[in-house]
Formats: sequence, C-alpha cells, structure tokens
Amino acid sequence: MASILIVEDEEKIARFVELELIHEGYQTGKAADGRTGLFMAESGEYDLMVLDIMLPVLNGLEVLRRLRKTSDMPVILLTARDAVMDKVSGLEMGADDYMTKPFAIEELLARIRLALRKASKGRAVQPCTVLTAGEVSLNVEAHTVVCRGEQISLTGREFSLLQTLLENKNIVMSRDSLTNRVWGYDYFGETNVVDVYVRYLRQKIDDVYKIQLIQTVRGVGYVIKDNG
Repeated sequence: MASILIVEDEEKIARFVELELIHEGYQTGKAADGRTGLFMAESGEYDLMVLDIMLPVLNGLEVLRRLRKTSDMPVILLTARDAVMDKVSGLEMGADDYMTKPFAIEELLARIRLALRKASKGRAVQPCTVLTAGEVSLNVEAHTVVCRGEQISLTGREFSLLQTLLENKNIVMSRDSLTNRVWGYDYFGETNVVDVYVRYLRQKIDDVYKIQLIQTVRGVGYVIKDNG
C-alpha cells in the first residue's frame, strides 16, 4: 500500500488524518514543521504528501517550491485560507490538488486515491522510441526530429517518410515500398512522390547541416546508413 506523508503543525488535524489513512491501509509519516517535512519528502520513502501551507520554519509553499526541484511526488495542499491567490500560487508551483480547512475526510481520501492513480499511470508510461542516424534523431511519440540540438520542422508526410527510412536503416527501400508504407497501398497520385519528398527532406536536413543522411541507390531507391 502507498505511504503518505502528513506535514501539519496542528496535532489534532494531523492525528485525525493519520488515523483515517491507517484505517484505509496506508502507511504514514508525520512532520510538524516545513523543514522536517521537506527532509522526509526528499527521502524517497513516501508516495504522496498532504501539506499544510501555514507551517513553522518553512511555509508549505516554500516546501513545495524546493521539493519540485528534485521530485514530482504528488502533493495535496491544505490551508485554512480560502484566498484565490493561495490556490493559484500552490497549483502554479506544482501542487496536484488543493483543499481548504475544514474539509471532509472522505473527500480528502478520494483526492488522495485520484492523485496516486494519476502518478501510477505516469510511471507506467513506456520510454519514448528514438530512432537515430549520425547526428539526426527522431522521437516517434513526441513527433520531433533533432539535428545538432536543433529541432527540424517537418510535415506529417515528411516525418513518416523519414521514420520509415530510419526504421529500416541500412536496408535499401524501393520507391514502391516507400509509397506503400507512407502513402498507403491505395495511393494513386504522382508516381514520383517519393523522389519529391526525399528532396524536401534533403533541403531541410542534408543541405542545412551539410550531411548526407539519405543516400540514393541508383535504379533501386533510398537508404539511410548507420554513419548517416
């Protein structure tokens, strides 16, 4: 079960929340001031923090600001104040949710469950697929192409053609094969469409960065080799 850190200087509130969380099966930890709470949060032992704004030593917003430099742990802010700017400041600093005292414990528990689910989904995301050749890299999921640290703007079709060539690196791809993969088997447009789009890619990549990314194999088609 998840471990929840409660950073709250009002002992009655902290104990009440702690008992309810234990009843729900969570492991808990408590801190009564901001500095201790930050130290415990940065330990990596907790999955979520319930953080009061009005704290001694370091206030909750300063704790949150410092924590966000090193951790994306979910944080739910608690405060006795209902000012709009408090909410805006907390959310802009990276809080995941916000509740005003007095609060219903059932609502707090529901928001904790929601924040933990969101964090779990985020951790479950698979690493991005990045295809490379020489100094060029293509991120499939982010739909970006970078060369020498600069992002290259490509149209959707240009991106698909480059992705296909990179996925088949060191394999010579015929014009028919590229047409079928990028434009579809039912494409009935210009027969030289692959040549046209290879030229577009060369203008945006090869010519700008003075490299030979896409090579022509006369009478066959095109290929991208390991050395770019």
